Amino acid sequence: MIIDYIGVKEINGPLVIIDGVKGASFEEVVELRLENGEIRTGRIVEIQGEKIVIQVFEGTSGISLQNTRTRLKGEPVELALSSEILGRIFDGIGRPIDGLGEIFPEKYANVNGTAINPVSREYPQNFINTGISSIDVLTTLIRGQKLPIFSGSGMKHNELAAQIVRQAKLSENSEEKFCVVFAAMGVKNDVADYFKKSFEDSGALSRVVMFLNLANDPIIERILTPRCALTAAEYLAFELGMHVLVVMTDITSYAEALREFSSSKGEIPGRKGYPGYLYSDLASLYERAGMLKGKKGSVTQIPILTMPNDDITHPIPDLTGYITEGQIVLDRSLENLNVYPAVSILPSLSRLMKDGIGDGFTREDHPDLANQLFALYAKVVEVRSLASVIGEDELSSDLKKILNFGKNFESKFLCQGKHEDRSIQKSLDLGWKLLKDLPKKSLDRVKENILEKYYHGNT
Repeated sequence: MIIDYIGVKEINGPLVIIDGVKGASFEEVVELRLENGEIRTGRIVEIQGEKIVIQVFEGTSGISLQNTRTRLKGEPVELALSSEILGRIFDGIGRPIDGLGEIFPEKYANVNGTAINPVSREYPQNFINTGISSIDVLTTLIRGQKLPIFSGSGMKHNELAAQIVRQAKLSENSEEKFCVVFAAMGVKNDVADYFKKSFEDSGALSRVVMFLNLANDPIIERILTPRCALTAAEYLAFELGMHVLVVMTDITSYAEALREFSSSKGEIPGRKGYPGYLYSDLASLYERAGMLKGKKGSVTQIPILTMPNDDITHPIPDLTGYITEGQIVLDRSLENLNVYPAVSILPSLSRLMKDGIGDGFTREDHPDLANQLFALYAKVVEVRSLASVIGEDELSSDLKKILNFGKNFESKFLCQGKHEDRSIQKSLDLGWKLLKDLPKKSLDRVKENILEKYYHGNT
């Protein structure tokens, strides 16, 4: 039996409260018919006895307290899925916006999803090649991993996100299917146009599924955008057997939408006004990455977030760091030196890197070379501090070589063009090229047999 509830008890921001409702379910989709015949969609976000709180996707302006008719649909928010979604562009809640018509679904899936059961997980191995030396060599991305990028407001993380989407691929010898799901939350129109144009011009759009939530779209859609993207990724990975890379930007916009929504519900705020459940909410997104036993595909995540005031202890990067398997940190001082991408090596790490590099994955020298480059760059930072006190002229010849290595490392290894796609072999060879200017005795992190084969510098 279909029941329409006439009138609403209260309107508060994007929320509508209705009393006397029986048999409602949490996350159930609701249809609201306004006086002028307009139909809006919402979902139930809170139930207190017979009182329900509805989150209205299109906003609450124009809704009448007396004459609005509300109908419960008896189903959660679902996404239409089929292999046709590749190459398509959707809005924040999965409606096509590319002018190519509706999707003919093979199935519908609840966008809320669930985190992957740890018992069902396959341990991540095999790397994903991004074509960016600082990531591929020093913070290697592994299939099934969640590896966030911590950036700052105004930095070039959008360019980096677009470059990763354009260039990302499996290892050169792999014949497995690969695609990218890209979700943008709270972006301006010009940024959305930049992403679309970048993917179209490079030909990458044919293997990309895009979800775009613009800055002027309702914040309620923003909360669903990453869930829609991950639902599409899970379908492509675990039902179509593809390896899927999910790039989500900007998680900070998502968290701020969550804060606004929580405030409108009257919930008690936690750190910096964010809801107390921010950790579990972020975990419900991040823990949908991984590989399943008995399934061919994988879901790998690169969430991108801007740190307010470049503060890595802010709740969003802080909680993200607890959940994910490492992080890539962008440095504003490096960007001011025109280094792109401005990856700060020392605070960046990939915790799963050790299991997806080396012989059989990338190249036998990769682990030793990465360790040596890390150690030498840490030494560069120490020598620069010393030089700022006693002056560069007072340094020994060996320390001057370390300083020179640091300059070359930043200008030749870290820095690369926005359309420069380096293979893992080229990136590793570039690392050895930098090391040849240093004496062999300073390379104390490399095994002797690896040195014999790859080091061509002065002894």
